[in-house]
Amino acid sequence: MLPRTLEPEVMDTAAEAADYDSMDHSSVNRLFVDDLLSAANAAGFAERLTSRSDRLRVLDVGTGTAQIPIEFCQRPVNVDMVAIDLAVEMLLLAEQNIRVAGLHGSILLEHVDAKELPFDDGEFDWMISNSIVHHIPEPVDSLREMQRILKPGGLLFVRDLLRPDSSERVEILVQAYAGNDNAEQQQLFRQSLHAALTPEEMGELMESLGWAADTVEQTSDRHWTVAAIGQ
Repeated sequence: MLPRTLEPEVMDTAAEAADYDSMDHSSVNRLFVDDLLSAANAAGFAERLTSRSDRLRVLDVGTGTAQIPIEFCQRPVNVDMVAIDLAVEMLLLAEQNIRVAGLHGSILLEHVDAKELPFDDGEFDWMISNSIVHHIPEPVDSLREMQRILKPGGLLFVRDLLRPDSSERVEILVQAYAGNDNAEQQQLFRQSLHAALTPEEMGELMESLGWAADTVEQTSDRHWTVAAIGQ
């Protein structure tokens, strides 16, 4: 098995943020939101998604340049969306992206460390996150915080890359999904694959927090997904 090799926790230069934002994540983002809504419907949240009197409070952890919240808020949903990140440069681009999408005022951005969330216990109905786990040296710290501020019966929906079993497999994935990107963007993706957890490792973390290991499933050739209900 390929060992986990950590990458920098925060991508916080203007160049890194711009490189990340310019990569074409559109199909991945659409699928994330599609799958999130399917999980939410299965958990009985369909009616509340469009309710004006009982709005869901949703937190996106590690929002980057806010591509996921933008995709989500362009759907027919009526929620209070908060999006956080530790990288200031990412948040600056996120603010621009939200304005361009015509969603200013619909998504609240905050500069927050996912390992120390400044929110009350049980404050959010949903906790969502796409591709933050591999950035964190000890992901259990962030997962424990997400668990703390998720309401009982709320939805935890987390997706991230999975670490391949060989360097050769890493390069196959880099060419398949970043082959048309520049060298810096390819290296970002390569580093992320090396830093990612396997589904089995993520399952062990979920079990350590009282969830079942089978809340983690491999959902593509390069992703695992957690869909779990708050305790």
